[in-house]
Amino acid sequence: MKTYSVGLVPGPVSVPEEFRRAYLENFASADLEEDFFLLYEENERLLGQMLKTKNSVVIQSGEGMAALWGALKSCLAPGDRLLAVSNGPFGRGFGEMGEGLGMEVRIIEAPDGEFPGVDEIRTEALAFRPRMITAIHCETPSGLLNPIAPLGEIAREANALLCVDYVASAGGADVRTDEWGIDLGLLGSQKALSLLPDLTMTAVSDRAWRAAERVNYQGYEALLPWKDGVKNRYLPYTHNWQAMSALNLGLKALLKEGLDASFQRHEKAAAYCRERLAAMGVKIYPQREELSSPTVTAALVPAGWTWERLDGALREKGMVVGGSYGPLAGKVFRIGHMGSQADMGLVKKGMDILEEVLG
Repeated sequence: MKTYSVGLVPGPVSVPEEFRRAYLENFASADLEEDFFLLYEENERLLGQMLKTKNSVVIQSGEGMAALWGALKSCLAPGDRLLAVSNGPFGRGFGEMGEGLGMEVRIIEAPDGEFPGVDEIRTEALAFRPRMITAIHCETPSGLLNPIAPLGEIAREANALLCVDYVASAGGADVRTDEWGIDLGLLGSQKALSLLPDLTMTAVSDRAWRAAERVNYQGYEALLPWKDGVKNRYLPYTHNWQAMSALNLGLKALLKEGLDASFQRHEKAAAYCRERLAAMGVKIYPQREELSSPTVTAALVPAGWTWERLDGALREKGMVVGGSYGPLAGKVFRIGHMGSQADMGLVKKGMDILEEVLG
């Protein structure tokens, strides 16, 4: 398989060698060793610092999407009402997942490059009275960073859980789980943490635990078996000790850098990316600067180009970026500057190549 010297995909991102080395270590069976449970508990504490929460943080094996399925299946039953706040494929996808699980779903859709108005969301939530409101913090297919704080207030008014996917933002943008009233905060390992796509993490509030007890879902991605699993030293399956060891390294590296320093590093890389695109005459997808994500920039495919042709030309120069999904497929390309890729030297190389290709 061909490798590229300038990798700027929006996840999974490049994994630093020091994290990869954790996968070469030999461990005993995770579900039988006290050392593993102590590592799990330490990672849970570190994640609490990163996510700014005092809630439980469940760490499971699996790619980030497992957190979305686990949250829905664990806390909602068929027939329950779900309100999905959407301005992209993942926001709408939350609602479509709920429909597939037999829930009564309404989707609030924003205009292109925007986020639904707070008044619209509140009116719909108070009329519909959902058990859960879902939203995406960083909608990676469209490069949007969405305002979450108002949704927590609305969820409390409507007596609903607030479930937020911050897979592509946490670590690279400020996430305030408790302050924003997030009941289920969903995270994956392959974005700003710069790890392999093999762990899924969910911050679970007391309200969400009560909902999980009501539903009593017991599938592989279920949250409920983890409520007391670590405390009782009894897990529902054998965990990935190597991945947990890499997570420990990643969290410690992030917290040593400092959350504010990490946010500034990501924002600096994103701002530089947008400046260079503007100088090339390439428009970004977000309609407002404040909605632009610090972890991924979504840009419109320039006139006279197709995505396939642009992608091929960049790869010929040793650079790989990402396309997009759903209605944005072929219209938008994405530059991932998150985690290890939020590096000014790397982003500069990428922008130089893009400028050369576009001529």
